[in-house]
Amino acid sequence: MPVPAQAGISKEGETRANAPSSLEEGVGGGGVSAETLKARAREMRNNPTEPEQRFWQALKSKQLEGFKFRRQPVIGRRIVDFFCPAAKLAVEIDGETHDPTTDQKRDERLLRETGNRVIRFRNEDVMRNLDGVLTERSVALARQTTPCPPRYS
Repeated sequence: MPVPAQAGISKEGETRANAPSSLEEGVGGGGVSAETLKARAREMRNNPTEPEQRFWQALKSKQLEGFKFRRQPVIGRRIVDFFCPAAKLAVEIDGETHDPTTDQKRDERLLRETGNRVIRFRNEDVMRNLDGVLTERSVALARQTTPCPPRYS
């Protein structure tokens, strides 16, 4: 049986068939409410895919270069997988069902509306080459941030 487009693989290896979409339209095309987005984000935090879980283990508690990331935050009318407020950088971990053209349009809209840039990694890359993914993330952080000048006493 095919897996629905919004499905992912949970940390236990089971299909997450009812994973919420971050951009589903509400009744009448008016979009989802802020409360609905927050509930979906909470559900996504509580049921991460295995690649999301692995990536989070490397990010949590400011383990990498001191940058703090949040999991599944709501930004505007969208939920992103990970977000660093200091660098205004969102990180998306994508499964096979993602359409690059649609994702690019969504990412450009987020940049235009909020000033937040998005970088994307495939599930397969996180699972097979986490060090390489983390290196690319570090390069993106360096591009997004300007180092603070040293303080002199």
